Amino acid sequence: MNLTINTFSVNPLQVNCYVVSDKTKEAVVIDCGCSTESEWNEIKAYAESEGLTLTHHLCTHLHFDHVWGCAYLFRDFQLYPEANYDDMDIYSHIDKQICSVVGFALPYPPMPPLGRSLMDGDKIAFGNTTFKVIATPGHSKGCICFYDEKNQVLFSGDTLFSSSCGRTDLEGGDFDELLDSLKKLFVLPDNTQVYCGHGPSTSIKREKDYNPFFYQ
Repeated sequence: MNLTINTFSVNPLQVNCYVVSDKTKEAVVIDCGCSTESEWNEIKAYAESEGLTLTHHLCTHLHFDHVWGCAYLFRDFQLYPEANYDDMDIYSHIDKQICSVVGFALPYPPMPPLGRSLMDGDKIAFGNTTFKVIATPGHSKGCICFYDEKNQVLFSGDTLFSSSCGRTDLEGGDFDELLDSLKKLFVLPDNTQVYCGHGPSTSIKREKDYNPFFYQ
C-alpha cells in the first residue's frame, strides 16, 4: 500500500481521526473529532514532524463527535470541513446533538462554515492519491465513505464497523437505508481494508464472513 495512515482516538466517544498521506507528503485529515486542544496538538505535532501538507478535512458525517475539532483545523490550516450537505441541519445545531446523545451540554468551539459539498461519485485528489465518495445514508442522512480503489482502502465512518454497523436511532437515521448502504460496501473487493469511525479496522472479506448485517 502506498498510503501512510495514522490513527488518533479522540474525545470521550473515541472517534478514530485519521491522517492519511502518500509519498508526496500531501495529506488529508478524516473526521477531526478532537474535543481538547491537547488532542489537536498531538495531531498537529505529528503532521509537522512528518513534514506533511494538509490539503483537505474530510468528514464522513456531521455528528458532533466527528466534527468537534473542525475549528482547530480551520484556525491553524484554513481548511473548511468537506461533507455531504444532507447533514447540514445537524451541523447547524451541534448543541442539540450533544444534549440528545449525552443528556447535557458540553463546550465546543464555534463551528467553521462547511466547505465543498461531497456527493456520491465525487473525487478528492491529494498527492498521487484519489478518493472516491460513496454515499451511504442510514446512520445519518449525509453519511459518506471514502474509497481508494488503487490502494484498496475504505474509510467507512459510522456506516460499517467490525462485526457491526452504525446506530440509526439518532436524527436522520434510517435502518432500511443503512442496510442498502451496507450492500454498496459489501460488493467492494474482499481484500479492501476498512478503517472505521470507531473501533478496530477490518476488511470487506472479514465483514462478509462475520458481520450479521451482511445476511439481512
